[in-house]
Amino acid sequence: MRHAVRAALIAGAVSLPAVAAAQVLEIGYDQSPAGLDPHIATAFATFAVINGTIYEGLTAIDKDLRVTPGLAQSWTVSADGKTYAFKLRPGVTFHDGSPMQAEDVAATIRRVLSKDIASPLASRLAAVDKAEASAPDTVTLTLKEPSAPLLASLATIAVVPRGMEANKDALQKRPVGTGPFKFAEWRPNGHILLSKHAGYWQQGLPKLEGVKFNLVPESATRQVGLTTGTYAMLPNIDAATAQQLKTNPQVRIAETLELAYTMIGMNTSKPPFDKAEVREALNLALNRQEIIAAALFGAGVPGGPLSPALKDWATDVAQFSCYKSDPAKAKQMLEAAGHKEPVAIAMSVLPRQDIKDIAQVVQQQLNKAGFKVELKNLELGQFIQDWRNSNFDIFASTNAGSVDPDDYFFRTFRTGGSTNVFKYSNPEVDRLLDSARAMQDQAQRKAAYDDVQKRLACQGPIAHIAYGQLFTATRPNVQGFSIIANRSLSTLRETTIGK
Repeated sequence: MRHAVRAALIAGAVSLPAVAAAQVLEIGYDQSPAGLDPHIATAFATFAVINGTIYEGLTAIDKDLRVTPGLAQSWTVSADGKTYAFKLRPGVTFHDGSPMQAEDVAATIRRVLSKDIASPLASRLAAVDKAEASAPDTVTLTLKEPSAPLLASLATIAVVPRGMEANKDALQKRPVGTGPFKFAEWRPNGHILLSKHAGYWQQGLPKLEGVKFNLVPESATRQVGLTTGTYAMLPNIDAATAQQLKTNPQVRIAETLELAYTMIGMNTSKPPFDKAEVREALNLALNRQEIIAAALFGAGVPGGPLSPALKDWATDVAQFSCYKSDPAKAKQMLEAAGHKEPVAIAMSVLPRQDIKDIAQVVQQQLNKAGFKVELKNLELGQFIQDWRNSNFDIFASTNAGSVDPDDYFFRTFRTGGSTNVFKYSNPEVDRLLDSARAMQDQAQRKAAYDDVQKRLACQGPIAHIAYGQLFTATRPNVQGFSIIANRSLSTLRETTIGK
């Protein structure tokens, strides 16, 4: 019966109750997701819709960026740090009404690690050797080696029904999770509607009857919709939009320094960025303060490999020699690398206004330092496909951060990492990352990541631009929402709409 109910839901045969419009939070949202599978579609456009709303993990990240219990109410760790036993919360159900059990969690772990699924999140679980349901309410993870970041990483692994373990397609269009809201409808180029999960395990939550993500690509239209009351929230907006809305008495702005960063990614598998000195020259060509002032309206700080919001981990960018803009030195380095003529490269640009603005400023700066940059403005699907296939010279984009350095560094910079689309490989960086994730001593881990940051800042495959202020705009009657630096909208479960 359990699997029959799921099959009916996936096929669309189960009708979902109508959502009372008056109790639905209307959101103006800029991009339609490429898909809603939490293990496959990991772009921001997907993350905002599903993270903490439709899906949850064994652990969670709170608004202060601390790891807290999620679907696991508690856990124990063996003395050697290689066995974790997670006790699951009682009474948790999936949106189809079936109970969440340890086998669902074990199947989720196996799904993320499956080569057939090819999840970009696989590197986050690289230390896991085996996932087993040791009891209906207990899942045991056996590790190949100790993994200090495991608890933080598990917060990003959405638990899905066991029947999805080998299914690549079902969750992309009709997600099934345990979160406070369940999927109701997706009208392409129209909206995505989530309705209240009446059986949600947190008593009294969610307070809303539903959340409607209205897909409105035009920034001006979203802004007008907020000021007139058509929309109650514009989440994760750029600095330009926030500046324009701040003076409106019918708008409230919440902000925080975010973990995500803007960046220029370089393909190290082909010339000219196969040479470390060319990557360093690109960094020297950049004037990050100028970019922040021109493209982000001053709402940000120059970015290194880790966000300054991670006070226990981040290295001050003043320690990176290449962060002092020097176009003349950049030209000299290019010439020393054998490039006496301007280096012609194409820059693929993520279709988001702040990234487009950044790309234009970066183009001007690089063109003054020995490069000749052509901008390629792509639609989102093509950009993501080219990114996945490493089909680029360089690209301008944004990338998510994490509360633990390993979660970002290992998948991005480790040889063969699941999001290492740059084809970057550095044996010493690999060694540091491998050793740091197994360390239990915080001071030793910090020393290792300090070294990694210094190696990546100037000659790595990413020129980190800035960590910006993250803004969410709401109507004055939206209450209970808290902005989180990782862009999660998980606090929508506590949000209400007043009069």
